[in-house]
Amino acid sequence: QAQLLESGGGLVQAGGSLRLSCAASGLSFSRYFMGWFRQAPGKEREFVTAISRSGRSGSSMFYADSVKGRFTISRDDAKNTVDLQMNSLKPEDAAVYYCAATTQALRLRVSSAYDYWGQGTQVTISS
Repeated sequence: QAQLLESGGGLVQAGGSLRLSCAASGLSFSRYFMGWFRQAPGKEREFVTAISRSGRSGSSMFYADSVKGRFTISRDDAKNTVDLQMNSLKPEDAAVYYCAATTQALRLRVSSAYDYWGQGTQVTISS
């Protein structure tokens, strides 16, 4: 059974950094596109970033405009992990962050396209 497990959330000051990690098991990790979504209280779940399967020239990354230049997604197919490095954090970045896996390359920004989800990890930003 496929399982995604996030870690690395916590409390950080505005302007600080956090690194989230997602460990996958029970699925052929290298076959999946991986994404991060977030959901703040009272808001819908929103796309943050996604990374394609690894290829000869590496992977392609996709970012929401709100995090572009501040967040970086990466994957390690040998370890079945996908990480999210978050820098220059803002109060509006506070949310529960979810890791997700999909095979649908053309719908990476759409939460309903994802087959598997983690339980989420809380990111809290103090101003």
